[in-house]
Amino acid sequence: MKNDTFSSRRKFLQQVGATGLALGAAPLSSLSAKEKAEERILRYEKKTAPADKVRIGVIGYGVQGHYDLNTALKVPGVELAGICDLYTGRLENAKELHGKDLYTTINYKDLLDRKDIDAILLCTTDVWHARIALDALAKGKHVYCEKPMVYKISEGYPVMEAAKKSGKVFQVGSQRVSSIGYAKAKELLAAGEIGKLNMVNAVYDRQGSIGAWEYTIPKDANAMTTNWDKFIEVTEKMAYDSKKFFWWRAFKEVGTGVAGDLFIHLLSGTHFITNSKGPETIYSTGQLSYWKDGRNLPDVMSGVMQYPDSKEHNAFQLTLQVNFISGTGGQEVIRLIGSEGVIETKGNSITIKHSLMPEAPGFGGYDSLFTFSKKMQDEMQKEYDAKWSEAQRKRPTKEDIVFKAPDGYSDHLDHFTNFFDAIRTGKAVVEDAEFGFRAAAPALACNESYLTKKIISWDPNTMKLK
Repeated sequence: MKNDTFSSRRKFLQQVGATGLALGAAPLSSLSAKEKAEERILRYEKKTAPADKVRIGVIGYGVQGHYDLNTALKVPGVELAGICDLYTGRLENAKELHGKDLYTTINYKDLLDRKDIDAILLCTTDVWHARIALDALAKGKHVYCEKPMVYKISEGYPVMEAAKKSGKVFQVGSQRVSSIGYAKAKELLAAGEIGKLNMVNAVYDRQGSIGAWEYTIPKDANAMTTNWDKFIEVTEKMAYDSKKFFWWRAFKEVGTGVAGDLFIHLLSGTHFITNSKGPETIYSTGQLSYWKDGRNLPDVMSGVMQYPDSKEHNAFQLTLQVNFISGTGGQEVIRLIGSEGVIETKGNSITIKHSLMPEAPGFGGYDSLFTFSKKMQDEMQKEYDAKWSEAQRKRPTKEDIVFKAPDGYSDHLDHFTNFFDAIRTGKAVVEDAEFGFRAAAPALACNESYLTKKIISWDPNTMKLK
């Protein structure tokens, strides 16, 4: 069994350079193996010049806002300039963590007006993504927007247009598309390692209250401390509800449920690995099995999507699954099934197992042959033996492949590195607004299918509902 496990980042990057595997991008085919290795090493080890400093502001300092900021600050040359959140307790927390002089505000537009901020991390409730993204681009800010890129499919078009016209970097935060494991899967799929792709099974299960978004609600939560009137400016008017503020993913009025939170990861990863533009039919079903806490979106959900034949890939079917009360204890797996094997991705590691068919067709065993007369069986057996050799009747074998990321590797950090590199160099990001929308639209269509109990038709080329 082959094993691409590396003991250190440097050794790994050198191997990456030698094999032509890029971190979240296409192989740098114009460079030599040595130059490729150096490119990967320098990406993490080079010093940042003062002119390359990037100052960021965070809009939405909840769970993901904390994680995103902590990771962003690990990239050399990135500095924090301000934080916006509607809950006053999070602004206190921001000053406790980053210093009492840190600029904080409840009004994101005040943060966008600051000249010392180059880029924003947009980590708010889904329903606010489009409005803040448009305002940020209009103010000349680079934008890292958490997934899903938009709350409604209709919001995607103005965001894509604004990102294109702005000349600013816009990256969506599905970090797995920067994963070295997914890049390896992409490389091996394109090389025909599992034959022709025909199906993808994608699962993201959890088992636990935090995984089901039942986050701790602070004791001082009320309409004043959360600035509720501001929170619902982009929604229909609603009475204050602490769950809709702190558990917002579970409510369709402000969030997009398992489809927007987790289907989106599976779609982004599948699209990256396959180079797909998206499905043409989408159907989803779900139920409320366990977390009956007032939420109005399901805790168990499945989707089925059909991807058409295209120049990028053969036709394949994608199945999606999220189970918030899974007896597995939780899992995140994408299995790409081809005619000659399976690529299985788990985190940043992949395993490839092969199963090849023999050249000769099946004959005998669990077959209709034994139901014929003895004379007919003997005659046909003789003909079969004359036509097919022993070797042609055997299944060919092929080595399995195991690829593992080095200890301590973070696709989240790679995703942010891609974002800040693009700001500094002008290179394209791995997940721009169009890529983000191509993943978001099918995910959001899953909610529409679930709520209407209808199959949704989608044109992956024009990115329009049919």
